[in-house]
Amino acid sequence: MEIERKWMVAGWPDLPLLFTHFMRQGYISVRPTVRIREEALENGETAYILCFKSQGKLSRKEIELPLDKQTFDELEDLIGLPMIKKTRRTYALPSGLKLEVNDVDVGMDCGFMYAEIEFDTVEAAKSFDPASVGLDQYLTDDVTMEDGGSMGAYWEKTRLNKSYKEKI
Repeated sequence: MEIERKWMVAGWPDLPLLFTHFMRQGYISVRPTVRIREEALENGETAYILCFKSQGKLSRKEIELPLDKQTFDELEDLIGLPMIKKTRRTYALPSGLKLEVNDVDVGMDCGFMYAEIEFDTVEAAKSFDPASVGLDQYLTDDVTMEDGGSMGAYWEKTRLNKSYKEKI
């Protein structure tokens, strides 16, 4: 089960950096969500992942399976659209939680940044106050429950929408 809250942000926070991933991801389907992702750890290994996600906003079922590079490449070719590029920096929070900040499609008109925190329970997610970890000025735009806030929705808007496809 994936339980997370999401915020739109501007810039990187001033927190202890744990690691950075450079990612490319694409969608085979958005309803239900079936996604492939390449995750290259800075100065480390690259993982290829097939992910299935159920409907939901704050909480949803998520199944991730490893792929080999050849299968990933074949699925990327099957998708046939430009992959979403993301830089994800993961930061340690004083509470022991981790803040993941994503810079999506850098340099493109449609690019944006968002942050997310995963929680163990729905109750913990709902009761989380950014001020409790000193982020009340950074995590101000909570979009967790908003429609169209998923990366799948972004995929539809930017990769499947003709007017956006011409800009990519």
